[in-house]
Amino acid sequence: MRRRDLLITGMSAPLAMLPGAKLWGAPSPSVFNASSVAAQARQLAASAYRPPDQTLPRALAQIKYDQYRDYRFRPERALWADRDSRFQAQFFHRGFLHKDRVEIYQVIGDESMPVEYTPDLFTYGKAPRPRESDLGFAGFRLHTPLNSRQYFDELAVFLGASYFRAVAKGQSYGLSARGLAVKTGDSGPEEFPVFKAFWLERPEPEADHVVLHALLDGPSAAAAFRFDIQPGDETIFDVDMRLYPRVKVTRAGIAPLTSMFYFDAGDRVGIDDYRPAVHDSDGLAMLNGAGEQIWRPLTNPHALQMSSFQDARVRGFGLMQRKRDFDDYLDAEAHYQKRPSLWIQPQGDWGAGAVVLVEIPTADEYHDNIVAFWRPGQPLLPGREYRYRYRMHWCDTHVWQPELATIAATRIGAVPKFEESDKPDARLVVLELAGGRLARLSPDTPGLKPIVTANKGKIRNAVVYRKAEVGRWRMSFELIPGKEREIELMAHLRGAGGRLSETWLYRWNP
Repeated sequence: MRRRDLLITGMSAPLAMLPGAKLWGAPSPSVFNASSVAAQARQLAASAYRPPDQTLPRALAQIKYDQYRDYRFRPERALWADRDSRFQAQFFHRGFLHKDRVEIYQVIGDESMPVEYTPDLFTYGKAPRPRESDLGFAGFRLHTPLNSRQYFDELAVFLGASYFRAVAKGQSYGLSARGLAVKTGDSGPEEFPVFKAFWLERPEPEADHVVLHALLDGPSAAAAFRFDIQPGDETIFDVDMRLYPRVKVTRAGIAPLTSMFYFDAGDRVGIDDYRPAVHDSDGLAMLNGAGEQIWRPLTNPHALQMSSFQDARVRGFGLMQRKRDFDDYLDAEAHYQKRPSLWIQPQGDWGAGAVVLVEIPTADEYHDNIVAFWRPGQPLLPGREYRYRYRMHWCDTHVWQPELATIAATRIGAVPKFEESDKPDARLVVLELAGGRLARLSPDTPGLKPIVTANKGKIRNAVVYRKAEVGRWRMSFELIPGKEREIELMAHLRGAGGRLSETWLYRWNP
């Protein structure tokens, strides 16, 4: 299963600010409170797993991609379009890859009502129009005046398994998040839990945030989610997750992120492409329990690669897109410089565990090949509740420790051979440093020392110098790998007053 197959949001239509009819009517309301979804998740976990309903008329079950794109929600029928609200919700039709029926409810006060499907909510173009009146929905998207007051931009989309995406002001969709990952990167098949129901709280007219609840279910666990979403220059999701294992879960992924990395300056072996870089994210950032700020550049490996970063009390992690200029990519269609970064900030103590990074080989930019998540140090046991609260920052960048320089780019190539004695396999590693106290230092500042280590091979000629042309500093060194096939590298810059840069980690392969 591929995330880009699950998340087809290109069918977005302009959202007109027109009065709309209510999407629900006849059914009686149900009582809804803060514990309603958690109670359902706990009940699900105590019973045998039942896959989601995929029953569809034959025409919808066999519909093709181009036809499915013609199924467009009518903007004037959006939920809350008839109110003076800063938020509106549109819904996705079932069909093509999106066969699962997802129940959607609106919450008003302490009552919930189902959002009812009718064929009149959609236009169909040349695609077949369903005759059935109770097909339900595949998912939904939220709109808000994000970039201007006159237009309701697409803010977030929940579509396919437990995947969802969001943007901040001026951004376009890129990486995805998930409710839960299970067995990701394992030798066996990965498990894909699904959001089987949502409850959308009707926002007050002037509310600057919107709240929704989700019920997740899968073979290994059920869970209840509460999302408090506030859009802006940085779109914030405050997430409260209550997880109920159905079985013993040893390979859980909490707050999982999914992205794409095809190539960049440090990793473009065999790439025949005019663009200097192609990726939705270029690195995994971490802030560990000891307060160490870490940057791990992403790679497109020749074989599946997993990295585990142990931590006793993680303070944050995320897949980031640090390159923000058009010239970094030169792609006038994809605009990778506008893709969001996503930083996960745990609320409270998550205990011991590890940030896990999974890198999968890809031959193009259309398949997501990067996954990152938090893996608890102990198995999750059935019959218990596990609660994880975290804040998601959909942003351009994120500042953890402003006094430290960050790694702006990683470049790797052959060492120029000026002498016959040079090792033929030597590699030159060049790290671009930006910001922090380092940016204010003069080129002749004494006491600057690059700290570079390798678990195998040899390091030589580690130096640091100011690159006057762009006002940045560079740290470079030579790696002599010998016959080693995998080397773990670590580097940071120190000065007389202590650490000047974040820690750079890298797994080198020939």
